[in-house]
Order: sequence, then structure tokens, then C-alpha cells
Amino acid sequence: MIRNALTIDVEDYFQVAALSEAVSPEDWPSMEYRVEANTDRLLQLFSDKDVKATFFTLGWVAERSPDLVRRIRNAGHEIASHGYSHQLVYNQSPEVFREETRKSKGILEDITGEAITGYRAASYSITAQSRWALDILCEEGFTWDSSIFPVHHDRYGMPGTPHEPYRLRAPNGGTLIEFPLSTCPLGNYRLPIAGGGYFRLFPYWLSRWGLGRINRSGQPFIFYLHPWEIDTDQPRLKVKAFSRFRHYNNLDKCMGRLETLLGDFHFGSVQDVLSSVELRPEPVSV
Repeated sequence: MIRNALTIDVEDYFQVAALSEAVSPEDWPSMEYRVEANTDRLLQLFSDKDVKATFFTLGWVAERSPDLVRRIRNAGHEIASHGYSHQLVYNQSPEVFREETRKSKGILEDITGEAITGYRAASYSITAQSRWALDILCEEGFTWDSSIFPVHHDRYGMPGTPHEPYRLRAPNGGTLIEFPLSTCPLGNYRLPIAGGGYFRLFPYWLSRWGLGRINRSGQPFIFYLHPWEIDTDQPRLKVKAFSRFRHYNNLDKCMGRLETLLGDFHFGSVQDVLSSVELRPEPVSV
């Protein structure tokens, strides 16, 4: 049975890009803080199911909840970086991105006492217009990344890039191992099937079929979820209808679907999966 990567993006509901019209980073300290309790629920589920995961942890959260980071690590899960402030990379300058990336990495390393080598950008926002971020990741000591979504989307995506784990050549010549977000072929279309909103909005049979198709092709998939996606009691913020649908739809179904998913597929951390994957011999330029 193929082992797949189970990943959690540790951020709170008020930090999501879809809700940015209603709440700004200046408001975050005054918002109801729910990420610890929701992440602890996931930790309990993973303990019950005896699975390990990679937790891409936001520096802003780690700074406020170092004991949460320690609980994640002490439970045997992998810690990786989700940046510091959850801002879209292509809206940042290279200087700000480097400063925040270095800051978040340092916070997580101080808490865990271990090198942090994996990274995922907020909202998968390493795109064609922010390729320069890959150079900075290489220069700041990261060895692998999971930020590139090989699809067309209004907020992210780098269509035409590989769909399976590969060695990536950054613009300045450095290399990273890239584990792109999973997509399923439907004719000439790539269906985003990696988790998150797609997992909540699609019927479960479609997610199971799409993810299973990736495994049947001989490849692992990567699955992601956010702690707020199992939180039916989170405050409802006033946003436009599309953002409201994207964020709140099927929150009540997510935990049950996740439990089913953990029984239907075999999971481990990103490093567990990458250790068993044969990568292309030559790096791919993106």
C-alpha cells in the first residue's frame, strides 16, 4: 500500500485569505483564539488512528503557543514552516518575505531544538510571479517545499509544473525537493483534489476516487487540512457570499470525512513519504 503525506496548516480562522476583507492582521490579537483547541482535536484523532503527519506551523501561532508546537513534536509529528504572517507571497517584497521566513524558521527551531527544513507558503502563493521566493528558501536552509499547486486558480497555481514529487531548480540555480499539491487528471483538466476546501466542497466519494486514482497510478498524494475546518463553532465573519461559501460550507462534515479518509488510505509525514519516492534524475526548472 502506498503511503501518502498527511499535512496540517496550523493557522486560525481569522488568518485565512478568504476572510481578509473582514479582518486585518492588526485585528488578529483581539480575535477569539481557537487554533490550539482545534489542533489538539486533530492530535487526538491522529493518536487514535496511529498516524503521523506534518504540521506546517505559522510563526505567528508558534510565537503565541510554543507549548502547542511542543505537543505536536512530542507526539512524533513533523514540524515545518508556514511562514510568519500568512500573507500572499506575491504581495510581499523579497526583503519582507526573507525577513518573515527567517523569523518563523528561527521561532520553530528555538521551540523544537531541531532544524526546520520544510516550507509551505500561505495559500500556496509561490506562483509564476513569485518564483524568486524559491531562491530565498534555498538560501535560508530549506531542503523541501510544498507550495506549488499545478492548477489554474484565482489566488494561486503554477500550471504546467510536475504533478508528482520532484527535484526543483530555483531561478538562481539552487535546488529543493518539491511535493506539489495533488491533482487528478480528468481528460486535459487537472482536478485539484488535495484537501482543504476541495475536501469539504466535493462529495467524499469524489475525493476518495480522485486520491485513489493517484495511488493507482503508482504515486503518493499529499493531503492538507486546517484546524479551523473542523470547527463548527467558530465565529461567522461578515464577508461576501463567495468567500462565505468557500470558508464555511460543510464544516460540520469535515471531521467525519477525515476519520473515514484515515481508514481508506495509508498516511505518514512528508519526510516519511519522500524517503520512499524515486525522484527524477535531473532538477526541473520552474
